[in-house]
Amino acid sequence: MATEEVIDSGEKRLNELGYKQELRREMTLFKTLAISFSTMTLFTGITPLFGSSLLYAGPASLVWGWVVVTFFTWFVGIAMAEICSSFPTTGSLYFWAAHLAGPKWGPFASWCCAWLESIGLIFGIGTQAYAGTQTLQSIILLCTGTNKGGGYFTPRGVFLAIYIGLTLIWAFLNTFALEVIAFLDLISLYWQVIGGTVIVIMLPLVAKTTQSASFVFTHFEMGSDSTGISSKAYAVILSFLVSQYSLYGYDAAAHLTEETKGADKNGPIAILSSIGIISVFGWAYILALTFSIQNFSYLYDPSNETAGANAVAQILYDAFHGRYHNSAGAIVLLFIIWGSFFFGGLSITTSAARVVYALSRDKGVPFSSVWRKIHPKHKVPSNAVWLCAGICILIGICKHSK
Repeated sequence: MATEEVIDSGEKRLNELGYKQELRREMTLFKTLAISFSTMTLFTGITPLFGSSLLYAGPASLVWGWVVVTFFTWFVGIAMAEICSSFPTTGSLYFWAAHLAGPKWGPFASWCCAWLESIGLIFGIGTQAYAGTQTLQSIILLCTGTNKGGGYFTPRGVFLAIYIGLTLIWAFLNTFALEVIAFLDLISLYWQVIGGTVIVIMLPLVAKTTQSASFVFTHFEMGSDSTGISSKAYAVILSFLVSQYSLYGYDAAAHLTEETKGADKNGPIAILSSIGIISVFGWAYILALTFSIQNFSYLYDPSNETAGANAVAQILYDAFHGRYHNSAGAIVLLFIIWGSFFFGGLSITTSAARVVYALSRDKGVPFSSVWRKIHPKHKVPSNAVWLCAGICILIGICKHSK
């Protein structure tokens, strides 16, 4: 007797929702978790915004802001995981909005969600490229002698070239089978967890002096002269930006549900696992940085070793130079952080392309027939990938031409 072909539970549910399986469904739970985790990333949200968030209202607001934002993020994540189990579709959020808002408001809610999500993810690629280039700029500066020692501070043109280069590399890698991205993101998972552990433990131990617990957990200090903000409440809200920006991207697991085995179960697990890992490691990273500050005001001095461009780089430099009288350790840790930007940009490109593909499949963008095309060999939305990359490059050119 012939045996019936076993249909994956996620594919079965996708067919029930009216969609045909076009993408390859070969991602395991661990691989989906790796991509979701890499999209959130341990360092890329905290590193570029740590200095500005610290300046708005001081360390206490920054440290406890992470706890507050994490608390509410869990509610969003739990709700998203439950919905994902019922609607495991690529471009998930706008599809969910269409069904959950009802026949009257569904189309409007879906349209708003689709465009906000697409714009946010595409700009997220640009943000990763910009912040990653900024970190690389600090690495080059420290490697060539620091700002005080005649080091090379990359000018605007070189900065833009690096930005474009990163965007093109991410797009190129995303035109291969998703297995390639999954493998790189498995490396990313280990890179960030191991690297994060090293930084969190080593940095406070290397720093010659550490801040007191009262400074870290209770000190409130307005930076009105630098920020131009005099309202304490508003300053506190702005200091939460580092947490808001870091604790996002867990929906990447939902975007990959049409490529994940057992997506109706594994998608929700990947969402919640990503939030859990980042919640713990992110707070530990913030605490390690804050305890290791040597001179609060010197972090923002344009004449300091990192040209006042990167507060985290200056904290690392102060710690290692103060202890060992060289910046080698700071450069190594900055390279670990830069690797996080590289992997994060790669994963966000993956997510952005899936959302654009799904929206094109539903004829929600101009020239949808072009952007919904699947690579015949690798079964990935390669046209959508390059559309996202092209928009990011244009954004970077426009920003640097001002």
